[in-house]
Formats: sequence, structure tokens, C-alpha cells
Amino acid sequence: MAPRANWKGFLRLSLVTCPVALYPATSDSEKISFNQLNRQTGHRIKYVKVDAETGDEVTNEDIVKGYELEKGQYIEVSKEELEEIALESTRTIEIDEFVDKSDIDARYLIRPYYIRPDGKVGHDAFAVIRETIREMNKVAIGRVVLTNREHIIALEPMDKGLVGTLLRYPYEVRSEAEYFDDIQDVKVTKDMLDLARHIVNQKAGRFAPEKFEDHYETALIDLINEKRAGKVIRPKERPKGENVVDLMEALRRSVGKEVGKQAAPAKADKPAKKPRKAAAGQKEMLMPIAGKKAAARETSAKKPAAGARRKSA
Repeated sequence: MAPRANWKGFLRLSLVTCPVALYPATSDSEKISFNQLNRQTGHRIKYVKVDAETGDEVTNEDIVKGYELEKGQYIEVSKEELEEIALESTRTIEIDEFVDKSDIDARYLIRPYYIRPDGKVGHDAFAVIRETIREMNKVAIGRVVLTNREHIIALEPMDKGLVGTLLRYPYEVRSEAEYFDDIQDVKVTKDMLDLARHIVNQKAGRFAPEKFEDHYETALIDLINEKRAGKVIRPKERPKGENVVDLMEALRRSVGKEVGKQAAPAKADKPAKKPRKAAAGQKEMLMPIAGKKAAARETSAKKPAAGARRKSA
């Protein structure tokens, strides 16, 4: 099933316009999630919206937005009034400028989206915009409205599409001075730097996300498997941190440790175990995890559809 777009509208560079759709580039749906239960009954907890003063439940039709001026005093704002101030970026991503990628501070990055042409028309215009950004080796900066708020968005070419990364506004980024001013000015000696550089060189490599395993997700899978099998869960002994007294000695020991790590694979009798991916671990569950895409596909393949079930919130 094709993913559903979070936003549909137009991408515009001056007079060049094309219809586009925007999709989230990341997902947390594959991670294990928990429901809150009543310890006494084992039933799920249900949240209801109630009047803070009367305690009565309030229906969605009777709920409006309000801005608090003072304690207990609000200015109500209707849906229609919010629609009246809708910006052009509600329906159009207007490219305002082109900047170097190095100009964008990492603190301003929020989340990435994939952008592609929407429908069968506009592919030519989309290609012109994409290849212009690629040829200039720049990042295009525009604006888009998501969840009723306008965001800055940075556009970069990726393969045949675009990646749009939402950016924060300056007022959303805290000043580093609040946190760094108290850090002491320390003189780092050349010997310390030489040892530290040696450690860095031994650990140098290329970033490959597939090398990394979500250890917490794996531990959750193991925990649920053990509980499903009726095993007794015993606390594991946690490693104790070492108290560093002599910084130079710690650096020297670190160098020796890294050298030992590099030599170990050559002496090993069997190849290193590949990290287990979270998705693969989920398939090892004694029973499928409700709500997981992989589990849903396996379940649907094993038995015929018996009518769509609505998942309770």
C-alpha cells in the first residue's frame, strides 16, 4: 500500500510551478510501543476530554481553541477565523532563495520529507527545479504550512526526487551562551592531543547507518519474548564506570584498548556476529506485535481477511 501524503500543493520557482506531494521520510511505527493498563483489571486506559471546572465530558463539537491572557481568561479563536489568515504557503512551497548547505546550522534542522510530483502532470517542471538546485550545488529555501503552522523548508535533490527538511525559526533555538559560559578554560597539552588524535585515527571510518543496532529495541523484544515464554525476569548486573584520576593515563590506556580491538578480529576463531536489526527481531516474537507493519503482513498472509478491524486509540 502506497504511503499517504502529509501535504499536497505546488512547488514554485519564480514562474515555474508544478503540483507536488510531501511524504515523511522517517517513521517510528516499527518500534515497539506500549499501552497503559489498569493494574487491577488489565484493561486499557481510556482518556476523555473533560471540563476542568465541572468535570463533565466535552464532545469534540464543543471544543474550541483559546489563548490564555491571564489565569482563567481566554480569547476564543474559531476554525473559520484561523482559515481567514491562511498563508499562501498553505498550498504553495515558494522558493525564496538559494544558500550553501554549510550555512545551515544543524540546530535548525527538524525532520526530513520526501517531495515528488503529484499525479502525471508537472514532471517536466519538477525536473527543471530539481536539476537547477543540483547544478548550482545549493539548498533551496522556501516556506510550507504543516499542522496549521508555517515552517521554513530546505530543499535538496535526492535521486529523482527532492528531500525537504523543516527548519526552526531563530526564536526556537536557545543561545549556547546559557550553557557554555560556565565551562572552564582548560589548557590542553600537545601530548594529550597527540594521544587523542591517535584514538580518533584508530576509530576513523565512514558513517553507515546499517552498522548500528537499536540495542534498547532488541532488549525490549527479548524481554517480551521471555515474558511470553513464562521465564522469570532477573535484573542484570550493570557495568560500573571507572573513576578517571589521571587524564594522561586514561588516554594511554585508551590507545592500548583500541590497538587491542584492531588486533582481535585477526585472532578470532569465528567471524563477528552481525548486529540484529529491530525489524528482524520483531519476527522472532512468539506472537506478532499489534500495530507493526511486518506482523500485520504476516498475519494477513496466513488467514483470509475477516473484515477490517478498527484499532482503538
